[in-house]
Amino acid sequence: MKAASADIDYRRAFQDAPVGQAIANNRVITACNKAFAEIFGGKPTEFTGTTFERLYPSHTHFESAGVRVGPLLAKEKVFSDDRVMRRLDGELFWVHVRGFTYTPKDPHRNTLWVFTELSSRQPKKVTIGGSLTPRERDIAALLIEGKTGKEAALSLGISPRTVDIYKTRLLRKYSVTNTPDLVQRLLTG
Repeated sequence: MKAASADIDYRRAFQDAPVGQAIANNRVITACNKAFAEIFGGKPTEFTGTTFERLYPSHTHFESAGVRVGPLLAKEKVFSDDRVMRRLDGELFWVHVRGFTYTPKDPHRNTLWVFTELSSRQPKKVTIGGSLTPRERDIAALLIEGKTGKEAALSLGISPRTVDIYKTRLLRKYSVTNTPDLVQRLLTG
């Protein structure tokens, strides 16, 4: 009797998976699927052969994530968190990312990453230093972009006072007292 799995085309399964997936070698994307490309606003060919760096809010965040994640992958072989990332058009948004290394002694050498969008397009709650609502994620992303309360209010079509209320909630959730510290905490998880 022939096993059912023998009929599965694993390359096609990777490409058609309903979650974003990317295979990387030393933080360079060697393959990604359609869902990954859709999440980040491009086509798979636009990502292959490029580093993840352009998908981070800044070079500094890309570097610090690599330094922070490497030892965790080496120890556990898996890593998971929620973070702000950047689409090709520059828009910042929230994703849940889960990674696996095939080479724990050299953790970034051969990895598989899975991305699930957490932006307001997919209204879920996310846990990062407390539960964030979709509106809190929207405001957090605009603060990370450097928008003022008034600019965030205009972007979201809400009052500046409403933005201030959400910003105060975020400050409390992350136990910080100012916007720069809040942004730093949001970006480092």
